[in-house]
Order: sequence, then structure tokens, then C-alpha cells
Amino acid sequence: MEDNHIVDRLAQFGLTRQEATIYAAMSEQGEMTGYEAAKITGISRSNAYNALAGLVEKGAAYIIEGSATKYTAVAVTEFCENKIRRLGEMKEYLAANMTENKREPECYATIEGDRHILDKIRNMLDRTEQRIYLSMPVSLIELVAPELKRLLGRNIKVVILTDTEYSLEGAKVYLGDKKESQVRLITDSSYALTGELGKGHQSTCLYASKQNFVDVLKEALRNEIKLIELTKGDF
Repeated sequence: MEDNHIVDRLAQFGLTRQEATIYAAMSEQGEMTGYEAAKITGISRSNAYNALAGLVEKGAAYIIEGSATKYTAVAVTEFCENKIRRLGEMKEYLAANMTENKREPECYATIEGDRHILDKIRNMLDRTEQRIYLSMPVSLIELVAPELKRLLGRNIKVVILTDTEYSLEGAKVYLGDKKESQVRLITDSSYALTGELGKGHQSTCLYASKQNFVDVLKEALRNEIKLIELTKGDF
């Protein structure tokens, strides 16, 4: 039976849904003919043969010659690593040969969905050169903890505002009001992201490189930090 989560992830490696379905079946059950692949997956025989040919072409399956032609799946780690390696090579080529305007224009951009927002946050963190201010609940901080640790390893200033006790060696952590799904991030006093994260496709954030917007958000975070420091002794 088709596992949608597996098929969806295999599709990210360039397989069609039918190719991914047959590949998953072969990985689990071993070598099979086109007839067997069609019978096991419920895909029509003509589509099954087309999918098997596609798997061979994409490096996800090998042909086993014999009295009846059979196919066997390439190990998933090998298939994925080969794909990632080729993508890395293509990335290097494009980076070296494409003309690109290096200066990012001042702008506002809306980013939707947890995956895309997290990608943007991680890219912002990876490109940071001096300092970051990050405000979000601990549950979301954990999603970018590896990036934060890398920043600290590069001696980048990391200031975190959160709503639950949290410790990250080298970072300055302030414990404030409940954050719910709210996210605010400023990097190098030049780029800002604010909005909500953790609501799946419903999550929305605004990314800005306009200095006046960045300054307003930075001042709001500074005021929140000042309030935390002033009230620290009141409890």
C-alpha cells in the first residue's frame, strides 16, 4: 500500500508519483518484473513499464537480465546521495556562470508556509556576519538550533527572546511574555522577518530589507528587553 509520506519525499528527488510508488515497492519487496510491479502497486501495466524505464533512466533502479527482464531498486541512500551530489555540481556551475545582481534591493516580501519560512530563517542566519536578534517560542528555536550554534562558533552575537527557560552556551537569552507562534528576527541590523510560524500552510511572515522597517522592529525588541530587565527583580 502506498505510503504518501514516502512517495512525497521521493518526489522531491525527481521521481513521479508512479515511479516513487514502484520504487518504494521494490525497495521493500525486492526485484520484480513489470507485470509484478503493476500487480503489486495497482498501476496499469503500460504505466508500470514506463515508470520502471524512468527509474532506470534516473538512476533509481537497475535492470537484471534473464529469461524475464526484472528490475531492482538502487539503495535509497545511494540514490539520494547521487542526486544530492549532482545537484551540488549543478549548483557550483550555476554559481560560477550565472550573472547575478549581488546587491539586494530594499523591499518587502510575504513568505507563506512553515517550510518556506524556515528556509528563509535558516538562510538569513547562515548569511549573518555580525549579530542577530531572535524572538520566538522555544519549540521553534529548537528547529534552528544547529544554525544558532554555528553562528556562536563564528563568534556572532546571538540575542534570544523567548517564553520558556532556555539555555544556549554563548547566547544572551531573555525570558519574556508568551510567544505563541510569533516570530521576529533581525540580522546585521539590515534584514528583518516577522510573523507566525508553526501553523503549517497557514503560517505567514513578512520579510523586509527596508531600513526604516528594520529600525522599527529593532526598537520594539530593544524595548521588550529593557522591560524584561526592569521587571526582573519584581518576581
